[in-house]
Amino acid sequence: MSAIRGSRGIIVTGTDTGVGKTVLSAMLALALDGWYWKPVQSGLEEETDTDAVIRMTGLPASRALPEAYRLTRPLSPDQSAAHDGVAIDPERLNPPRAGGALVIEGAGGLMVPLNDSLLQIDLFASWGFPVVLAARSGLGTLNHTLLSVEALRLRGVATCGIVMIGPENVGNRSSLERLAGVPVLGAIPPLPRIDRETLIAAYHNGILPVEQWRCMA
Repeated sequence: MSAIRGSRGIIVTGTDTGVGKTVLSAMLALALDGWYWKPVQSGLEEETDTDAVIRMTGLPASRALPEAYRLTRPLSPDQSAAHDGVAIDPERLNPPRAGGALVIEGAGGLMVPLNDSLLQIDLFASWGFPVVLAARSGLGTLNHTLLSVEALRLRGVATCGIVMIGPENVGNRSSLERLAGVPVLGAIPPLPRIDRETLIAAYHNGILPVEQWRCMA
């Protein structure tokens, strides 16, 4: 996978929680030979997303930048922060400097609240980075994905496109290609295991090369 020179950053967000953002983020970190950052981690009892990206990609641990907030409960960021007795300050969520392209993974879906007055999508809009949207391939994805694309459009957030994750669904992909108004960049099928080798193979077999993404020009 070749690096994209001159890119500042790209945001990986999803239509929902558990949709596959971390796998897509790991794949893009490899594709961009980049750095990874998860601004807000909610839930610390199991492997964090940062730990998972380093494990899956085999990249040096230094390529994963420290989270701004590490919250203990696997809840929405505002609820997890309240449980921990803290409030999320957007001033602490300015993207850090990286040695190359920075892959930023959001928490949950676009409209999750970070605090009482800030939605995650509005934080993304303030950064000015383009977004790639991770979407399930199966039933229910059309509504969730089209609503997400519309929300990004209303806030003027540049959207690279959609990556569908899960078993192949030709009908849903065709509908999104026709209706979303942004490209379907490709698909990630179920993988026998998730590591550097399988991520690279899945990227080359199913994802439009990032060099061709209009948002990365």
